[in-house]
Amino acid sequence: MINKISKVTVYVNDQEEAKDFWLNKMGFVLKMDQPMGPDFSWIEVGPSEAEFTTLVLYSKAAMEQQQPSKVAHPSVLFSTNDIEAAYEKMNQNGVQVGEMLRLPFGTMFSFKDQDGNEYLLREDK
Repeated sequence: MINKISKVTVYVNDQEEAKDFWLNKMGFVLKMDQPMGPDFSWIEVGPSEAEFTTLVLYSKAAMEQQQPSKVAHPSVLFSTNDIEAAYEKMNQNGVQVGEMLRLPFGTMFSFKDQDGNEYLLREDK
């Protein structure tokens, strides 16, 4: 029935600031930037050109006007093959990262975007 996750929406205060965070601090690529009116755009970013799943950086103010009940904290878990390198790179790029958690079921840490939304990065081995 469902075979892929295509998009995950993250509600952001400033789309350009969010785009800068994901492109320049996280190393993502811009997949789409389409104006949707005078005040906001449809912006999609992804880990690489080849990756199908994208984050939609959607205007929080626009969504609050359209459907206030839909604006919620994102719950997104990212994967990496090298958690140590990712942690170091995020620190170097000024990303706010949490403590490295080494648990029996995996190694992971949380990080925050420009709006303080929290995400989790977990190592896949």
